[in-house]
Amino acid sequence: IDNASTDKTVDYLKRFKNKSNLRIIYNKKNIGFAAGHNQGIRETQGEFILCLNQDVVLNKDFIRKAIKIFKKDDQIGAVQGRLLRWNTGRSILNKSINYDISHIIDTTGLVIFKNRRIINRGQGEINENHYKKMNEVFGADGAAPIYRRKALEDVKIKDEYFDEDFFCYKEDVDLAWRLRLNQWKTIYQPKSIAWHDRTSGESATTRYIDIIKERLKVSRFGKYYAFKNQRLMQIKNEQIIILLKHFPWFLPKEIASWIYILFFEKYTWRAIKALFNQIPNAWQKRKIIMNNKKASAKEMNRWFK
Repeated sequence: IDNASTDKTVDYLKRFKNKSNLRIIYNKKNIGFAAGHNQGIRETQGEFILCLNQDVVLNKDFIRKAIKIFKKDDQIGAVQGRLLRWNTGRSILNKSINYDISHIIDTTGLVIFKNRRIINRGQGEINENHYKKMNEVFGADGAAPIYRRKALEDVKIKDEYFDEDFFCYKEDVDLAWRLRLNQWKTIYQPKSIAWHDRTSGESATTRYIDIIKERLKVSRFGKYYAFKNQRLMQIKNEQIIILLKHFPWFLPKEIASWIYILFFEKYTWRAIKALFNQIPNAWQKRKIIMNNKKASAKEMNRWFK
């Protein structure tokens, strides 16, 4: 999917136009991460779907080793690989570069906290033995997740797998949450290795001063969608009994977020208006999600750290 790119991507893709097993879709405007991926998923028929960011390089056996995990359990809805940091800039892939030189972790899966902060597990850490064991995680990060089609069909709302009201940011977490609510597992496969040139997020820190420093690096565009979509995601997926249990952690963080926006990020105020405009639609989606969910509050509660 070329989402109305403004660089030389289209010229580069034309080199592959005669490949019989490759179909390229050119959009006249940028319809967003969520809608763009939905467009691609609808055009496929395979049992498993890899959603791959343009700034990710896969190891040659990434897909094969991920598919082996799916075959072990029909309730596995997604597989998360071991993504390492790729710091070569945003140039076109150079085959002469040794991508294995990066030993910094980008992500090994999504983690959600009781205060509803979401981080990429291991981000910024040295790639050592503690992330070399396969295990179950809350969800798969959106850079290079592989999904089981049956799972996506199970949790889609109308014809949307990723929520198109989000446009971009947090849509991967929202999907991960819905998969969990429907008892689909997400497995971390450390043998599926890739390199990601992430533009934000240096570490998975939990210190407030470090969180603020990280936020200062995020673009205004990113702050707008992250603030709005975090709240839309919670409206859609929260189980009230769990949220009440987590209020001592959630409420201070939420109050701090609103105070910070109101006093230090006036340019993000427009996200508040957009949020309230989209709440009615999010509430309708919530009704569908809650009516279809299979996981109990006890099952879900274990994922909040």
